Amino acid sequence: MQSPPQLAVTVAITRRVDPARAAEMAAWVRAGASLAETFPGFLGTGWVRPEVGSSEWHMLYRFADAEALHDWEESEQRRWWLSSAEGFVEHTRVERRTGIEGWFDPPRELAIDEPGPAPVAPPRWKQAVTIWLGFFPVSLLSAYLLAPHLGALNTVLKTLVSTLVLTPIMTYLVLPRVTRLLQPWLKR
Repeated sequence: MQSPPQLAVTVAITRRVDPARAAEMAAWVRAGASLAETFPGFLGTGWVRPEVGSSEWHMLYRFADAEALHDWEESEQRRWWLSSAEGFVEHTRVERRTGIEGWFDPPRELAIDEPGPAPVAPPRWKQAVTIWLGFFPVSLLSAYLLAPHLGALNTVLKTLVSTLVLTPIMTYLVLPRVTRLLQPWLKR
């Protein structure tokens, strides 16, 4: 019997730091990214702040599977890196997501040392139906509004432009609303 495929894991962390120490924080984040990228299974990292002068920093890092993530999170390098921020960085929230399930999980707040059980995602067929319910009307609207302006372009450029327009619409507007509306059904 074949074991289920290992899913990539994304970790989202919110950290707080005094805005006056933003330069130190940026250097600290870059140092952590440099360390993490040397670990097998590392897929990438990034960070954003809600606005200039904000004390919150939202960080993501992604590993190929739970085992690769565990190796990073339990490493001596990561322990050293985290300890180097003691006194100026406050860890406020950690979330772990795998695959597409992140769309369907309710937000969870966890202490950094208390990972807790992972939420149970809906069956994949329900996820597919939910995505389709958002994707169909957006695609239809795109065909009506966007396609006439792209007629002269070749297929690759049409697809590039339409996905560049539709991906943020699906990500930030449509899927959050559709999943919120369908939560009772998704959780059944």
